Formats: sequence, C-alpha cells, structure tokens
Amino acid sequence: MTLHHDKYLNDLKLKFESYAPISEESWQLIENNIEIKSIKKAELLLRNGQIAKEIYFVAKGALRAFITDTEGNIYNKNIFLEGDLAGSTASLIQQNPSYFAIEALEASIIININYKKYRELIFQKDDLKNFYIAYLEKNWVIEKEQREISIVMENATERYLDLLAKHPDISQRIALLHIASHLGITPTQLSRIRKTLEKDL
Repeated sequence: MTLHHDKYLNDLKLKFESYAPISEESWQLIENNIEIKSIKKAELLLRNGQIAKEIYFVAKGALRAFITDTEGNIYNKNIFLEGDLAGSTASLIQQNPSYFAIEALEASIIININYKKYRELIFQKDDLKNFYIAYLEKNWVIEKEQREISIVMENATERYLDLLAKHPDISQRIALLHIASHLGITPTQLSRIRKTLEKDL
C-alpha cells in the first residue's frame, strides 16, 4: 500500500469519526470491505436505471450526480468533492434502480464501500450503527432541509457564494455549466453573477 493510499484511508476514517467514534476493531472490518480505485474523467460509476451496490468516498477529484429527463435534458443533482460520500441512497436501501447517474468530473480516486457488507456490519457493531444514524440525520434531514430552504429563500447569487465558501476553487476545477445546473440556474445567469461579483471586489 502506498503512502497516498494510507492518506486516503485515514481521510475516510476521519470522515467516519466526524460523525461518531469508531473503534479500531470496527475500522478494520470496514477496511476489509473497501477498494481504492482510480477513475478517468467522464467515467460512470453508476448508470441511470442501475441498482446501486456501493458507496463512494471521494479521496481525490470530483463527481456529479445527474438526472436525464425524457427529452434528454440533463440536470445536476449534486456535486461531490474531496471528503464527500456519494451514492444513490434510495437505490442502496431499497435495491431499486437509481433515478440518476454518477460521473467523474475529473480524473479521481475513490474508495468503494460494499453496501451489503457494510449493512451487515452495522448490525454487528454499535459504533458503526451510530455513525450510520448520525450520517443519515445530518445529510438526509438537516442538510437536505437547509438546501430546500436555500432554493426557496436565497437568490442564485447567495447560493453561489455559499458554494464558494465551501469549495473556493470549484470554478477553476469544474465547468461552469455543471455548477450552474447544480445551483438550478442557466450558465448565462451564472456568468452574469460572476461578472457582478468581480465588479464588486
């Protein structure tokens, strides 16, 4: 295992422990059920209509989850950067086809976590169950609600500034059309916002 791999594993462990303490024994069980992979830009990790089998931790790079409607229009559901966990949670839990696809926006390094084996571990280890509950509460209750409120209450400029606060270099890494789609606006609207902000600096 390379030094980089050690760092990526440590980053994943820190991610887990940001939600709940994890014992060394439990962490070893997690390590036994993961795979570190390098993926190319534009590579699909999950296709629309495919049943999800894995959770992805972004060790390096960027992913997007996107939806394609019946007319072929594409909408970005989410963008995932270093330190994020990605996946189709509904598909994983229900074992139903995913409504969206997950694609690499950059050449990336991800850690695949086998969801079925991970679920088995949750029922064996209370600390892993505590992590799972805390993760779902934060990401699927608190942050989901905050995002829904921001779409209604904040204008596009405020949403863009919030995104920049979390990921200052995102506009240098990811095409503006993807950022615009993530914010729920057109690329032209985003360009206007960026020009206005540049004038105000």
